[in-house]
Amino acid sequence: MGFSVGIVGLPNVGKSTLFKTLTKKEIDISNYPFCTIDPNIGIVKVPDERLQKLSDFSKSKKIIPTAIEFVDIAGLVKDAHKGEGLGNKFLSNIREVDMIVHIVRGFENGNIIHVGGKIDPNDDIETINLELILADLETINKGLLKIQRDVRAGKKEAIELQNVLEKYKLTLESEKFANTIELSENEKEAIKGLQLLTNKPILYVVNVNEEQKIDKNKLLTEIENKLFIPIKFELDLMNLSSDEIQEFKAETELDKNISSLDNLIVRCYELLGLITFLTTGEDETRAWTVKENSTAPQAGRAIHGDFEEKFIRASVINWQKLLNSESWQSAVEKGLLRTEGKEYIVQDGDVIEFKI
Repeated sequence: MGFSVGIVGLPNVGKSTLFKTLTKKEIDISNYPFCTIDPNIGIVKVPDERLQKLSDFSKSKKIIPTAIEFVDIAGLVKDAHKGEGLGNKFLSNIREVDMIVHIVRGFENGNIIHVGGKIDPNDDIETINLELILADLETINKGLLKIQRDVRAGKKEAIELQNVLEKYKLTLESEKFANTIELSENEKEAIKGLQLLTNKPILYVVNVNEEQKIDKNKLLTEIENKLFIPIKFELDLMNLSSDEIQEFKAETELDKNISSLDNLIVRCYELLGLITFLTTGEDETRAWTVKENSTAPQAGRAIHGDFEEKFIRASVINWQKLLNSESWQSAVEKGLLRTEGKEYIVQDGDVIEFKI
């Protein structure tokens, strides 16, 4: 399965620089507000050191990593819902994403305009969060209007949906996120497909300078899902080899609380509750993305629908145990290659052969 991440933030906080660095695409990152009008969309490989090691083990002809899609939209400003800046219409471009990365400016630079006039991460977050809430409130109000005829007609499904939408409406009007509401399984089913922005996981990324010293316990103290990343520094490293990057980072003595773009991608993966299983052979070594707690047949669906419908059994071994065995035959002889049935819950790092 693929998954997608929407990038939001005020203008000039580093959204497009982050996107360019992640995707290595040439896009406009000029120093003026609203240089991104049409959404930028790019596919990024998920870093996974296991792939090369398994490829060497199997002498694979090619390696295929799993991937993540990033969508970068125009910057929002205070009162965007009232039409300020370019308005908030661009939020529609990320309705379908699985999660949101919110870029916040944490660096000082007099040459780069800050639309708020000062560097205040908490204030910037409050501004964007309010725009997300108001965009969702608009969606809820439209939904309530749409079902009024069916509600008046006494249709059960419409009445159930109205009750859930009213819960969301009260919460959003209190300037709280939709994901703060606890819903029953029936209520979740009733609003399936609503795609509220504030129901999605959000990772806050503070764009800092590489020389900054970060005390993460004193910055954004109310927020758990946060990373501090020197985005411009990462852009400068883009054309270096992996070895050169590691050497350069070691020389700069980065603060231990500063993360890399690889950390960002992996953290997105974790927040979405995703794991990776692997397949390997002479033709290819490949990573596959599935939800946590997926059964073997459900995981097989990532490869092809037939793998779920016609599933018989799966041969499973942890990737490290396979490498330690030095060969498939050795793994079999040691009893490390297990035969699993339909009820098996796939684990991150499983190497699987499906029998259908």
